[in-house]
Amino acid sequence: MKKAIVVALVAAAATVLIAQTPSATPRVIEISAKRFEFTPNVVKLTKDEPVTIHFTSTDRAHGLFVKALNVDLDADAGKPSEITITPHEAGTFTAICDHYCGSGHGNMKMTFVVE
Repeated sequence: MKKAIVVALVAAAATVLIAQTPSATPRVIEISAKRFEFTPNVVKLTKDEPVTIHFTSTDRAHGLFVKALNVDLDADAGKPSEITITPHEAGTFTAICDHYCGSGHGNMKMTFVVE
C-alpha cells in the first residue's frame, strides 16, 4: 500500500514538472526590414514565453530597437541578426529603425503587443 502511494506521488510530481518545463526551442519571429517599413508591422507575443527574433534586411543597414523589451538588433542585406527574449510585462511597445535610411526614416516603426 505504501509503495503504491509513493509511486503515485512520484508519477504526479513528474507530470507537474513536465507540464511546467518550458519549450526546449523558443518560437521564432521573422522580421524583415526595407526602406521605411518592417514586415510584419505588428507582432504578438505571450508574456513569459521566450521567443527568438530573427531580423533581416532586404536592401541596406537597418536597426530594430525596442527599449522596453531590451531589443537592439542590426541587419544589413545578407547579414541577419537575432536575439532571444522573454517579455515579462504585458503591453504595447513601439519598435523603431535606429539606422538612418532616408527621408521616410522617422516613420519606420512597428508594434510589439505582449499579452
